[in-house]
Parts: sequence; structure tokens; C-alpha cells
Amino acid sequence: MSETDAPTVESTAAKPKRVRTGCLTCRERHLKCDEALPHCQNCRKSNRLCKRGIRLNFIDTTVQAPPVVPTSHDWNVSFLDESRDIASEYKGGLSKYGAPEVQATAQAMNGLALDFSTTSAPPDLSHQQPLPPIQGMLPDMFHDDGQNIMYEHAQQVPARMFQTASPSKNREFLNNQEEVLFMQVFVEEVGVWMDSMDPQKHFSRLLPFHALNEPMLLHAFLACGARHLSLVNPRYTEEKALHYYDTATRGLLDSLQNPNRDTVICATTAVILNVYEIMCEKALQRMNHIAGARALIKDCGWNARSTGIGAASFWLNIGMELLSCLHFNWKIAWDPDEWGVELDFSRETDAGREEAWAHRIVYIVAKICNFRASAPRKPAGSPRDEQLRTQKRFSEWHKLKGLCDSWNECIPRTMHPMAYLYPFQTSSQSAFPEVWLIKRTTIVARLFYHTALCLLAQTHPTLSRETDDMRELLVRNSQLICGIVAHVKDRGVASVALRSLAIAAECLSSRREQEEVLNIIDKIRIETGWRVGFINTELKKHWGWQDDMLASPASMQFQGAVQPQTTTIPMSLPPAPAPPPSSGSVSSSTSNGSRPRLPSGILNPMLTAADFSLPQHPYQNYYVPVAPNLTNAQGNWAFNA
Repeated sequence: MSETDAPTVESTAAKPKRVRTGCLTCRERHLKCDEALPHCQNCRKSNRLCKRGIRLNFIDTTVQAPPVVPTSHDWNVSFLDESRDIASEYKGGLSKYGAPEVQATAQAMNGLALDFSTTSAPPDLSHQQPLPPIQGMLPDMFHDDGQNIMYEHAQQVPARMFQTASPSKNREFLNNQEEVLFMQVFVEEVGVWMDSMDPQKHFSRLLPFHALNEPMLLHAFLACGARHLSLVNPRYTEEKALHYYDTATRGLLDSLQNPNRDTVICATTAVILNVYEIMCEKALQRMNHIAGARALIKDCGWNARSTGIGAASFWLNIGMELLSCLHFNWKIAWDPDEWGVELDFSRETDAGREEAWAHRIVYIVAKICNFRASAPRKPAGSPRDEQLRTQKRFSEWHKLKGLCDSWNECIPRTMHPMAYLYPFQTSSQSAFPEVWLIKRTTIVARLFYHTALCLLAQTHPTLSRETDDMRELLVRNSQLICGIVAHVKDRGVASVALRSLAIAAECLSSRREQEEVLNIIDKIRIETGWRVGFINTELKKHWGWQDDMLASPASMQFQGAVQPQTTTIPMSLPPAPAPPPSSGSVSSSTSNGSRPRLPSGILNPMLTAADFSLPQHPYQNYYVPVAPNLTNAQGNWAFNA
């Protein structure tokens, strides 16, 4: 026998038998179990519990008393079959199914009636998100092939049906790449300044979700986003913006013919289309929502005391009118004393009330705007009449100045600057001081406040603006305006910043300061795409620059990027012949890009007839009054929306 055939010790030794059904107690003690039942020998000797079962590497095993869900007649489970809805998204998908069947009884399992519908009711969030309830759309509102397939069901559902429809019938999110892009642009670039005085940020945070099931509201949002993108990126044209604008306008006009319409959705859509129009003059040649938005706001009963979307729409619309009136030296068409602003200036030290104080300073600026526009241009008939008129205006001036001072004294500490650096202390080499304000609403409010004081310094009834007191008041507040705008990085305040900057820059005498203001305007023009080159031209003319209008280096650099051919700016109405037709239509600027001269001191001609109670109201041949049975209900609900 060879050496390789000899058996080894290892191969011949008997191997121990491996325990397969031993108890868990022995396994934990690392002992060999004899597998005796019901208790093994080791457990009997040590008087231990002989645990049986399958160990799956869990920390604890409970096999004798497994947890059992207690039975209850109140806990029911129902099964939701969504296969039909999913199949409807595919061409010919529903043809695979027969007629829908309605299950009258619930399934029963192990004696338990299971119905999840009674245990997962969503909490009431109406007090957190005061959005108007969805009330459906009108038939035959949208007919564009391939664009509104998802809304077919909405066109055939009566009003208020969406409130009880199953969630699968509503659009849960955007799933079109183009719509996603335009909505993102709107939320991030347009909605930010629309919500500058709204604490709940309806236009940029809440209404986009609500628009998923309101086609005309959604198309209005997309129109604004597409228009902004066409302004800042030459790769995008305005055709898409016009398509969405036309679709939203068609839906709004169709809705206005239905007496059972949702007035809140109509008014909100008109406000957004108004924003589109001030971004795009070509739309004004087709249809105008400037006066229509104001009329629908009044039709809903919205004013300064409204809440929710009513307050957001009211203050946005008022802000746009105010800034246009500041530019054209017009009176506010809607008397500020009729807004319903609460003027209790008792000191409030708590933060979180900045928006209420912003609304109050808007009211004060509107009063000053009317005061400036009503300045006499001709002497009175007699010296006595002239003296009485001067005394009256002097008293009114001091009252307005007192309102400004009281506002500044009573606002919360959070609305005062967090920091102030003189020009030589800053690292930006700016000619203006750095004024650091934290919250966007605070920045807007402070800009309005300093603008109010600049206007008061220019409109004193007895003192010239060149007197020491008025000159100091004007220069100090102009420097603060320029200091805020020069260092702010939030584009959400650019609309107010442009108008305040234009007013403040008129008194600047230093060439360095003047050039920096032009650079700031050019920077805003590049970042936002707004056609505001006319502001530079007007300022140069006011400063007495030469006829060649030499631009600053930044202006020369940016001229190729954005051509200032049109003259509209956000929150500032476009130029119009005075007075325009009472329907609110306006015309574009002159062909060479210069702004036509408009008469000053009059009511805003675009909004003088913005009321459906007047014979020449907006939306002629379309508007039908709301049904009497819906007026009170929708009015109260919109008030609290």
C-alpha cells in the first residue's frame, strides 16, 4: 500500500453530530442541546426556560405571545382601484375595460371590516393656507389641440364639483418640461417682487399649487414666466408667452360671461395678466387687463382690510398704480382714504408685523403722491384766495410729514437698519453708505419711507427745495435710498428700488454718484431683462449732461445685451396717450424708444373707469354681473380667503 493510500487520523476520526433542532436557550449559552422535548436536559438541570423557535438574528424573539391587532368594528379597510384612471392616460387604454362597476359592500378579511377612509382623514389646514376653494372651470374654455388634454374633465364638470372629486381626478403636479421651466422662472424671478408685501407669499408659494387645477390661472403664471425668460435669454422668444397669455385671456373672458363663475379665480387671473402686460407692451395692443384687474378687485369687495389672496391682489394692484403715478405725477385713481387702512400707530415692538407697517407707508406715499399731483399750476384769483390755498396746503404738508415721522417712530425694531457703514468704511468702493436691512418687506417699506420724505422736500408750499432745511432733507434721504439699493442683493425689491432710485438720483450733483446710479440701473436691467434704459436717458437730461449722452462704462458694456426699445418696467404702468380710452387700453411708446410726454396732475387715466358700475367699464361685451345668489357667499368667502 502506497503512502498516499494510508488513511490519516483526521479522515478516520468520527465527526461530532451537528445539532439541528436545539433550543434557543442552549444556543445563547453556547451549549450542545440534546434536542429533548418539551425541555432539553440542559434547561431542566439549570431550571431555565427552554425557548423554541427559529432565530433570525433578531435581538429579541417572542414566540409564545405574538402581537395581535385588536379587533374593532370602527376600523375598516377599503381597496381603491386606480387601474382605470391609469389606463385612461394611454391611448386606447380604456377600451380594455368594460363598464365601471360600483362596489356596494366592503371587503372582509378574518372577520375585520377594513376601511382606511375613516382613519386617514387629512387635517384641516384652511387656517394655514387661506386659498380660495376650487370651484371648477367653465365648459368650452380651452380648445387648443394637444395642450389641454389633462383639463378635458374639468371643462365638463359643473361648478364646485372639484371639492368632492376624488384626488385621482385632479392634477397633482406639472409633468411637462416646458411648463416646469416657465413656472420655475415665475416663482423665482417674477413672484418674488409680486409678494414683496405679502406675508403668506401667495403668488410665489401658494397659488402655483392651486393653479394645477385652474387652467386659466396656470396659463397666466406660465405667460409671465415665459415672458421673463424671453427678456433675459435671447434663446427664448415671446411666442410661447403670447400663447399662454392668449389662452389665459380667452379663459378669463369666457368666465366673465358666466354669472355663476368663481369671482376670486377671475380676479386673481386678471391681476397676474396685468403683471404680464407691464412686462410686455405688445400684449397691450391686443387686450388690456390693467383696468380690468382693478374692476374685478372692486367687484370682489377686496380692500386694505381683506385677508389672504384678496389682500395680496389688492396691495399688488395698488403698488403697481402707485409707482406709475409717482413716475407720471398722476393722482391715485382709488382714493387712499377709501382703502380702509388701519392707522393705529401705537408702538408695536414685536416682530412679524412688518407687512402691516409696509401697507401703512404705501398709504402715506399715496397721500403724498396725490398732494404733489394737486399742486396749483396757476395763481388763485386774488391774493386772499392764494393765501388761503397756501395755508391749506401748508397744513396738509405738515400732517403728511407728521405721518411719516410717526410711522418711523412706531415701527418694530426689525424694520430699522441692522447696520450702517459710511462710504469710506465699505469694501465695495461705493459712493453711498451701506444700509443693511434684513427682511425684503422691510427693504420695500424703508424705500417707500425715504421716497416719501424726498417728495415732501420737493413739495413744501412755502419753502423752496433749495433752502437749507429742504435741501438737507432731500439729500439725506436720497443718499439713504441710493445706499440701500447699491448694496441690496435681493432682486425681489428691484421694482420699488428703480422708482425710488430715479426720484433720489435727481438731486445728485457728484459725477461719481451719478455714474454709480447709472451702473446700478444697468445691472438691474441685465439681471431682470426689464426695459429701463429710458431712466438713464431721463436722468442724464435732468443732470444736464451733454447732448452726446455719454454713457457710463457699465452702460456701454450692457447695451449689446438688452436693447432699451420699450419703456415698461414691473410695477410701473407703460406709457399711454392721455387720456386713453375709458376701457383702459393703452398704446406703445414712440418708435424711437423715447417716452411720450403725458399730462401730470390728473387721475390715473388708465384706471379712471375701472369700475363695473360705470357705463364704460372694462371687458365690454364680456362682463356679466355675478348671480345674486352667489354675490354674498363668494364675497364673504373671498374676504376671508
